[in-house]
Order: sequence, then structure tokens, then C-alpha cells
Amino acid sequence: MNKAVGIIPARWGSTRFPGKPLYQIDGKPLLRHVWERCLRARKLSSVIIATDDMRIANAAFDWGAEIALTSLHHQSGTDRIAEVVRNAKQYALVINIQGDEPLLDPDLIDQMVKRLRSDRKIDIVTAAHPFENPAEASSPHQVKVVVDLHGNALYFSRAAVPFPRDQSPPIKYLRHQGVYGFRRRALLQFVEWKPTPLERAESLEQLRALENGVKVHVLVTKHGSPGVDTLADAKALEQRLARAKRRGISR
Repeated sequence: MNKAVGIIPARWGSTRFPGKPLYQIDGKPLLRHVWERCLRARKLSSVIIATDDMRIANAAFDWGAEIALTSLHHQSGTDRIAEVVRNAKQYALVINIQGDEPLLDPDLIDQMVKRLRSDRKIDIVTAAHPFENPAEASSPHQVKVVVDLHGNALYFSRAAVPFPRDQSPPIKYLRHQGVYGFRRRALLQFVEWKPTPLERAESLEQLRALENGVKVHVLVTKHGSPGVDTLADAKALEQRLARAKRRGISR
């Protein structure tokens, strides 16, 4: 059976939130929350944290995480995981997991691995869900995706797509969730391509696949998980977890 690995790229130097991976939320570093979630996925053979920063590497080592030290010069998390995969030839399937989604559903990871194993025509898979608050679809910080009748992405955008010309019926905008599953060869091919015009215009690297004619399959789920892009996001998540604890709700 095709072995699957989950890789979490992590860097220290976020422009909006320096040191984000080790920011404490509910008594644990943000990155540790993500790592522990990934360990609960049943279809991953390994979970690796890929980083170029010794502060992150040393902290993750103390948790017992498997670590891959990578180059300082990667332009994206996808480039970082590709370096790891080149040296880990035993994995045929790769799940690229963002290090800032501490409530990521492990079942979603398993669904992505299952889809790649069951359909050889799919080279890249990602996820999306309807906006809980449709007004958020207007924000350029929230990436939207439109899909065809077969579940493949037609386009990803920071704009609110599609545009409801007649306002009826109400549009259910889909929020893209930044987790990806790749076949090994598809990942290594992806990072060899140069950035494409639409990718540069929207600052969305997933458009590189579409512009090169590669289909991206989208798993549409009922609910997503909040990302942590800023300190304000982290504070909001802390408050959410505190409320859940008071109500006795398990994450």
C-alpha cells in the first residue's frame, strides 16, 4: 500500500506574527497543537515537522516529534516539504499540513489519503467548506474556491467568486482550507514549475497547478477549522477554547 506522510512546514519569521509556531495557546505551543492533531490521523505512517529554525527544532524534539532540518532559502512551505520528500523516498503520498490550524480535523487528513489511494486520476487534493458567516467571503484574507460538478477546482481567488449577478438563489461561498495531499511525483513536479501569472496576481501558489493543467480535487466538508494568522487570531482562539472548557466540550 502507498505509504503516506504528513509534513508540517514551520518557520519563525512570519511578517505578521514572528515566533508564531511556539506561541502558547491553552498551555501548549501552537505548532504542538497541530502536531498532536496529526498524530491522531490513522492513515499517516509518519508526521514530520520541517523547519529551518533551531528554536522550533529544539522545542519539537522535546515533544518527541520527528524533525527535518531544511534550507533557509525556501520561498514557501511547499518548497520546504519537497526538500524533505526528496530525501524520504519511501513515501508515495504527502499531506502538506499548515502549522497554524490547531483545530485541524484528523479525519480530514485520513479522507485525503483515502481519496488519493482510491482514485489514481487525482494527483492533488485539498479541502474547502461553506463560510459560517457569508459576509467573510468579501475579505481578501479568506481564499475562496469554486468547483466543477466532479469536485475539481475551477479557480481559487481572494475575490468573492462566483459573482451573484441576480442575487438569487443565494450563493454558498466555499472557504479554501490550506491543507493539501500530493502524489510524490506531482509534488516534485509542482515545485519545478516557475510561478505563474495568476499565482503572482492573487499570491496563491495553488493556482500554479491549475495554470499548468493539473486538476486539484476539492473535498467539501461541512465545517472547517480556524487558522491563526495574527496575534488577534491567537487571542480569539484562546477565548474559544476557554469557552469550550467551561461548557465541558471536548475538542
